[in-house]
Amino acid sequence: MEILFDKNRFYAGDNKARPLAQITFTKPNDGLIVVDHTFTDPSLRGQGIARKLVEKVADHARQEGLKVGATCSYALKVLQEEQFNDIFQA
Repeated sequence: MEILFDKNRFYAGDNKARPLAQITFTKPNDGLIVVDHTFTDPSLRGQGIARKLVEKVADHARQEGLKVGATCSYALKVLQEEQFNDIFQA
């Protein structure tokens, strides 16, 4: 499934207004983005889509030289893994 970028979110699905999965984030300052919501339609759950969305945010942060925090419990859990130590900000 293709994951697309639109302003402060990554999403999957043909309908931009009602995506099948998405992750949203805010930019409280120039060096930080904070993931505030992750959603996966029940029809896609268990396929690793939410994790792929977190990875897209991580890739975006690395490309832009940003740190990543999270208020979303799922994203926080994933971002605490060792592979995200370079960008994660608690």
